[in-house]
Amino acid sequence: MFEVRIHGRGGQGVVTAAEMLSVAAFLEGRHAQAFPSFGSERMGAPVVAFCRIADQEIRLREPVMQPDAIIIQDPTLLHQVDVFAGLKQDGYVLLNTNRSFEALGLGDFASGRPPERLCILPATEVGLKHIGRPIPNVPLIAGFAALSGLIRLESVNKAISEKFSGKVAEGNIAAATEAYDMIKIRMAEVQHA
Repeated sequence: MFEVRIHGRGGQGVVTAAEMLSVAAFLEGRHAQAFPSFGSERMGAPVVAFCRIADQEIRLREPVMQPDAIIIQDPTLLHQVDVFAGLKQDGYVLLNTNRSFEALGLGDFASGRPPERLCILPATEVGLKHIGRPIPNVPLIAGFAALSGLIRLESVNKAISEKFSGKVAEGNIAAATEAYDMIKIRMAEVQHA
């Protein structure tokens, strides 16, 4: 079983991200579950959502405490919430920013971890460019697909089409495609470094 924890703030589509990730996995014939964990349910408050993906039925219902991957939709949470709590040593981290881990004060965290599993993505900028709103969730899901290889971009795009329609779906698919390509390029750079 592969477990993902998504951190963000209310209004950034954290819950929708977990749902679309689980739908994308389901479309590939896998079992998946997604669920949120709310504190105070208001715009801007920290929100956590979880997604599990497996090849057999998932019976667990508790929050993800030792994730295989963490997606951080809002970098302002880095020094407010312990977003890395329980992350496996070889776990994936996808962070919505254009600043390096070192520039964010995360150099110690990053050292000793596989560099090909730590990635940044300016997802808010990609969302703004294609959707017209600073919503990072869809670019991050597609970036996660590229980073982990767990799901295909085609499945992410199908999940988007199931959730949205018309120009909103088209914009989100364009954002997903650009984000996926950006992560693939970054991964190739890390492998050649």
